[in-house]
This record gives sequence, C-alpha cells and structure tokens, in this order.
Amino acid sequence: MKISQYISKVYSFLQSQSFEKEFEFNNQIKRASFSISNNIAEGSEYNNNRQFIRYLKIAKGSCAEVRSMLIVSKRLKLGNENKAEEIITLSREISSNISNFIKYLSENIEKPNL
Repeated sequence: MKISQYISKVYSFLQSQSFEKEFEFNNQIKRASFSISNNIAEGSEYNNNRQFIRYLKIAKGSCAEVRSMLIVSKRLKLGNENKAEEIITLSREISSNISNFIKYLSENIEKPNL
C-alpha cells in the first residue's frame, strides 16, 4: 500500500461526525500521518544512508503515534471501530516495511577504510 493511500484512509476515517468537536485530536492524527511521508521524503534528499535511517526512524515513530491515537479513538468511541482497526493494521504494515528498509540501508552503509 502506498503511503498516500494510507493518508487518504486516515482522512476518510476522520470525516466521522464524532470528530467534529475533537479538532486538536483530529489535527494531531492528520499531522502524524503526513509526518510519515514527509520524513521519508526529507531523509531521502540527504543522499546519505545514516541520515536517511534517522528520518526513517522518525517516520516509524509517526506510525506508532497514529496507531496510538486510533487505539484511543476506539476507546473513546470516536469514528468507526472497524475502519480504525483497518488503519491500525495498515500502520503496522507500513512500520514493518520501514523497518525492513532500515535494515537494508544499515547493511549497506559505507564502512570507512581502516
């Protein structure tokens, strides 16, 4: 799944009437979901695996933040519980893919000549 599709699902989930009065909560989930793709994009511009890995770890943190907030939304009965669970599952998948990419990049960091 593309991250842009994931963000669309988050936005769709937040269209629920139950989020109308939860502006800050709603806004924080949106910001965290955008942070995933923004950090991947920013990190890729450095042309340096160490820097890229740093930004990928921040993106993973944003995935965790979205998951955490969706778990809270379920407990507060905000939004559709099934949609929340679907997004939580997708977030885990994205986080796992980022972890695999971090592992790949870590194995391919240029080692200094000794």
